[in-house]
Amino acid sequence: MKKTSYRSMLRIYLLLFLAFMGLITLAVVLVLSTILVKGPEGDIRKSDWPQSVTKEFGSQIVFSEKKVQVSQKGIEFLQDEQIGLQILDGTGSEVYGYQKPSFAGESYSHAELLNLIQTGRTEGGWSTFVETISFKNRDYTYLLYFPMRIQKVTMYLNGERFSDGKTMALVMAGVLSFAILLIGTVYGIYTARTVKKMSEAIGDIAEHSYQPVRPEGTFANIYESLNALDGEIKSSDRLRRKTERLREEWIANITHDLKTPLSPVKGYAEILCESPEDTALPCRRYGKIILKNVRHIEILLDDLKLTYQLENEMFPVNKQEKDIVRFLKELVIDILNMPEYEERKINFESKKDIILFEFDENLLKRAFDNLLLNSFVHGNETTEIAMQVSQEDGRIEIIVSDNGQGMSQEEMDNLFERYYRGIDTGKRTEGTGLGMAIAKSIIELHNGTIQVTSVAGRGTEFYIIFSD
Repeated sequence: MKKTSYRSMLRIYLLLFLAFMGLITLAVVLVLSTILVKGPEGDIRKSDWPQSVTKEFGSQIVFSEKKVQVSQKGIEFLQDEQIGLQILDGTGSEVYGYQKPSFAGESYSHAELLNLIQTGRTEGGWSTFVETISFKNRDYTYLLYFPMRIQKVTMYLNGERFSDGKTMALVMAGVLSFAILLIGTVYGIYTARTVKKMSEAIGDIAEHSYQPVRPEGTFANIYESLNALDGEIKSSDRLRRKTERLREEWIANITHDLKTPLSPVKGYAEILCESPEDTALPCRRYGKIILKNVRHIEILLDDLKLTYQLENEMFPVNKQEKDIVRFLKELVIDILNMPEYEERKINFESKKDIILFEFDENLLKRAFDNLLLNSFVHGNETTEIAMQVSQEDGRIEIIVSDNGQGMSQEEMDNLFERYYRGIDTGKRTEGTGLGMAIAKSIIELHNGTIQVTSVAGRGTEFYIIFSD
């Protein structure tokens, strides 16, 4: 507790010190911004530079009996500094102009000139300074347009006012001290209220009654974290409810799927028991039907068992370093040797002849069997599969693609979810809805990832990446 108190005090003192330094820095910046200004070339100059230049520029104006001109030195100065010039006669009308800005008028009233003399003018990135000059009892006014924004400032720093400056410094120090105390008090009250609100928010999250707060202020990141935590909890609740609903639906469906193949088993078994001994051929046909349905039941039960084992990390994994290229080739050959798929086509391509990888042969065979057979089952007789294998930067990339009917966005979003069977393809669905979820779990068990892209009517591609 003492260490915590010391840390809290240190933070408060650190905050006050930072506030004091911030105020000092702000004061310095304000002073510098008042007495300094950027020139047209980006150089730093005193802010009274335009006013000094305006007063001295009168010596560059040349008068004659017929017209008013500017010396060559003055013209070069205006060009170098990108300054505009306008000379007005006693009536305020222009008698000479040089690279003046577009907003400059042709004439000015006495009231306008007086306003410019007193305050100056900033417009369109230009600042205007005014001075007067006389020649043979004639008054002329000249305006210099500087390509910078600066207000007309009069500054005094002399011996007579230096004592006043010390008084001002003391006053500023007192104001800064008061400001620091005020900031500390306000910040303390604000912190206490904020901590109370956050405590209440945490209680609301626990009670599932939290309302997201707009993140702002010093503790915006904490409110963002609270909002994110509440979102994750609500998302988890939605997922749990959805999973529970899917589980209940799946249990109902799987119960029906188990009863469906059992009905012909029971029926044909009864027929076999009652059939005469001389009817061997029908008995063999009925026996095949029985075996087919029994095999279906075995697949259902195997998927259920494997799903449970993978989900609870109970499946014994026997990884061995083998050539995955050869493994996939043999897997493709085994599928094409199946009687129902011997007329199908699987194009295999590998950039390397040998790629060594540690994997469980039985598990990985189950995963890729599900991927390949899924394309055939949900395609048609002309559906072809392509498998590409490559290795780059220590990663093994496998692409399994087909030219089948493709999938919708909804099907892609739910493809790897357990118990999801997709849309009605016009064929009887014999599976459990676990095949793709099992494939994903096995691939992730081998430190891999799987993604799917599909275009309806054009085909589907699976991207599998195994990392070291």
